[in-house]
Amino acid sequence: MTTLPVDPDRFLADLHMLRSFGATGVGKGVCRPAFSEADMAARDWLAGRMEEAGLRTHFDPVGSLFGLVEGPSLLIGSHSDSQVEGGWLDGALGVIAGLEVARAAQEAGGPPVSCVSFQDEEGRFGVTTGSAVWAGTLSLAEADTLKGPDGITLGEARRGLGARAGAFLDPDRFTGFLEMHIEQGPVLDAEGGKLGVVEAIVGLRNLTMTFRGAQNHAGTRPMRLRKDAFQGLAAFTTTLNERFRNVVTPATVWTIGHVELHPNAHAVVPGEVRFTLQWRDGSADRLDRLEAIARDTAREICAERGLGLDVAPKLELAPVTMDARLRAALEQGAETAAPGAWRVMPSGALHDATNLSRLMPVAMLFVPSIGGVSHDFAEDTSEEDLVTGLRALAAAVTALG
Repeated sequence: MTTLPVDPDRFLADLHMLRSFGATGVGKGVCRPAFSEADMAARDWLAGRMEEAGLRTHFDPVGSLFGLVEGPSLLIGSHSDSQVEGGWLDGALGVIAGLEVARAAQEAGGPPVSCVSFQDEEGRFGVTTGSAVWAGTLSLAEADTLKGPDGITLGEARRGLGARAGAFLDPDRFTGFLEMHIEQGPVLDAEGGKLGVVEAIVGLRNLTMTFRGAQNHAGTRPMRLRKDAFQGLAAFTTTLNERFRNVVTPATVWTIGHVELHPNAHAVVPGEVRFTLQWRDGSADRLDRLEAIARDTAREICAERGLGLDVAPKLELAPVTMDARLRAALEQGAETAAPGAWRVMPSGALHDATNLSRLMPVAMLFVPSIGGVSHDFAEDTSEEDLVTGLRALAAAVTALG
């Protein structure tokens, strides 16, 4: 069986061209948040490249861009928006790989392949927003109320689509979804692997909590009388780490991330702290157990210190096992492109494939990240490894027919 005739030089040229939209001048870093000027310019350029490849372009109401063939087809892609301080490959690799495989399939007369760049995967407004709305895990009305760090809502940002926006596509037109991505972790790079075939994407829970204390003068308020919200957070963090230790595995991760301290002044006892707690694991049962521990610990700490507690509705994404048929094709493609130099592995990062698993069979392929670096201007992968991934993807599509 002859593998689809992908063009590595054309693929790399397009990948570098996409990097020019939002280029920071710091290494290969990019700043291309969802609906930014750079993001929309990149999507318009991508639409042009899709049309040149003989694909019909379609923007859905959330701004996700599809390059379509007629009739049922395999869908390949990822996202082209970036973190505020982002790397050039996160998401972009999967989009351009999808474009190149779809283009090669057009030139070869089949098999039918469409491609996609989802919008707001990186979470300027939500989490994997474009694919979440399409998959029905988030309504468009709810999504429109989400605010970015600058206070702009997704609904306001979507107005920038103008006449580009069309209807949501019927997912039944697609036979499955493949997503190629950088690993974003150190395993392949450290072990000398060329490719990783994903077995499952971990689940995620995210809670936003607020500890409410009493704001007061930092010089005159005695320690025994204080209701210091930040000290409550410090105690919560220490206690939570101790309690999680008895439940987690080496693959479990948890992070206290976005912290807002009020009034955040050097001479004022903090009266309020708002923060996020996120944890990820491949077991739904373990995710539940960790949530119970987190909620109980927060209640206990606040009760001990006289603090009020608010907990916002949680974000929840279940672990997703890859489709056996699509995964087997990727394994065959990996062996074709990198004999003996690939491995099966989990994904600790979230991807659009998580949402699409509600709509169709999904599978994922990883290439190494140098030093395990991602979400940083220093993110990089050798061009040799990028091309190896492209060849494996093309071989998988050929095997699927």
